Amino acid sequence: MERLENLKRMLLERRVGFMVDEEMSGTHHFVNQAGPEGELPMSFRVNWGNRHMRKYLNPLRKTFLTNFVEGEVSVAGLVENAPCRGTLELRYFTEGKIRYQFEFKDFDRVPYLYVGEKVGIRPWNLPHSHTTCYGTITNLATGAEVSKSIIHFDLGTLPSLIQSFRLA
Repeated sequence: MERLENLKRMLLERRVGFMVDEEMSGTHHFVNQAGPEGELPMSFRVNWGNRHMRKYLNPLRKTFLTNFVEGEVSVAGLVENAPCRGTLELRYFTEGKIRYQFEFKDFDRVPYLYVGEKVGIRPWNLPHSHTTCYGTITNLATGAEVSKSIIHFDLGTLPSLIQSFRLA
């Protein structure tokens, strides 16, 4: 029923958009003595997409292949299921990478920025380049880098990502 309502809304607004759900998980480690030592779990569950396909697919626009991102991030030693919001940029043609960038707040309401990139994207290495994301977390209040991470998209979850595709 929700999908039908989304379609009706898009038709009324004279636009077409989409959304998918994605989960990534792996490990991070604090840098600059910003937290406990060692490799710790990190994950995020986000919805990403774009509400205006015509603008999204226009290579002359600054927002070409840029998606919104909303969801939750967990970074052991920092946050658990914290709301996050930002962008996902598919920079296939200009830089051969995908960039996730989103903000979230810790338990004390301190703002952080996560920037993660899937790099070296080429047609012959998609199973690796589309599944491995190298990231950093920066404290926005101080500008200090606090964590580095490597997280992965589990190819076993690809069917659920595809099934999550919906009009938005």
